Amino acid sequence: MKNLKILIILICVLLITPQTFAQSKKSNDSTDKIEYINLQWWNNFNDSILDEYMAKLYKNNPDLKIATIKSEQSKQIMKQAFANQLPQLYFNGYLQRDLTASDQRFGDVLISDYNQAHYFLPLTMSYEIDIWGENYLKTKSFKKQIEMTQQDERASYISISSNFASNYYTLIGLDKLIENQEKLLKLEEEIVKLEEQKYNIGLCPLSELLSEKQTLTQMTERLNSLKERQDVTINQLLSQLGDRYSAKIDRSSYDTVTVLQTPEDISTELIANRPDIKKAELYIEKAGIDVKVAKRDFLPKFRIYGQVGFNAYDWCRIFAPHTFLSNIGIAPSIDLFSGGLKKAKLKYNKLEYEKALQIYEKAILASIQELNDALMSAKTYNANFQKSEERYKLELNKLELSNQKFQAGGESKLENLKDQQVTLISEETKIVNNINRIIAAINLYKATGGQDYTTTAKL
Repeated sequence: MKNLKILIILICVLLITPQTFAQSKKSNDSTDKIEYINLQWWNNFNDSILDEYMAKLYKNNPDLKIATIKSEQSKQIMKQAFANQLPQLYFNGYLQRDLTASDQRFGDVLISDYNQAHYFLPLTMSYEIDIWGENYLKTKSFKKQIEMTQQDERASYISISSNFASNYYTLIGLDKLIENQEKLLKLEEEIVKLEEQKYNIGLCPLSELLSEKQTLTQMTERLNSLKERQDVTINQLLSQLGDRYSAKIDRSSYDTVTVLQTPEDISTELIANRPDIKKAELYIEKAGIDVKVAKRDFLPKFRIYGQVGFNAYDWCRIFAPHTFLSNIGIAPSIDLFSGGLKKAKLKYNKLEYEKALQIYEKAILASIQELNDALMSAKTYNANFQKSEERYKLELNKLELSNQKFQAGGESKLENLKDQQVTLISEETKIVNNINRIIAAINLYKATGGQDYTTTAKL
């Protein structure tokens, strides 16, 4: 009777514990949710259209959905591992009927009807006593794997949002370049007309006219290429947004874009929060836990088992007191010879730990390089923009002088049109450098692991 009470208590623990675990996990999921979206960073660009697209991106992007699903799958694996720490309860009964095809005899006595039923309805429970903490460590290892998957998910959010923003500002730059190219093309058409007039009256050679016509075709080709890049960029943005039914991307004007200040220096301490660094750290912790699990696998295991149910030959009396059965016991086990399997497993996990250390070192070096490269690119694009802006201002001054000379009759219209072209070409370089330094700022955000480096960097 005492054994029966112990068995009933274990069954109650089995029924209550999963619910408690589920409630605690639900609470942890709601309170410990990792924040992947740094909205404050994107607010620095003062672009409400970009902010709206970011919200849509986080909601609809297929790659982000896949990353989230993978994270949820890893949580289910964690629950499977935790189930091994709990008692297992199952029902494995049977109903059997013995039928006879001929007469049965017992000596001279004829038994005309020899039919008999068997009823066995047990509840069976088994539970491995985790004396050495092996099952707990296995669960802990799976937990580290979940955290690694969450870092992959976080990396996806940072990468995809950065790529989207880069494409968004590339599109804004293309809009401005197309606008300038159309102006250039219009000026070149006027230049060709004037050259034709000069050629017809014998004031210029044929080679000069042909050269301008050639320039006109080149400008037309460049305009077509810019429009193609514009369409491709729009398609990429729509694909990232997960929108199959729209063919339009709203965007701000080039003249309203905000450019973040380029920092003079950024501390390498910021890389500590990068997803790849965090994942490498978790990988080391997981590998260390797996080594401990492999060591504990050499120790003996103890499993408690028990059974409670009814066993009878007559269904009418199946639940009678005398048909009740129960048993409980403990079964120790240890592998005496496994052909070197456990040693090989331990060695493998030790090598895995060493590999994790090297991966961590590699991740640090790669992160520092990426951060330094992104900072150098930002400085270079910023310096190039400043020089292109100086050159553009000089061209504007020269164009102003050209306009004054043209109005005074000291310069032909043809020469004035060519001066306007030179100014527009100079502005194109300025536009490209300006968009490049915005993209460089986004790459810095990505290199720092999605952090707002402007709050800590030396500007």
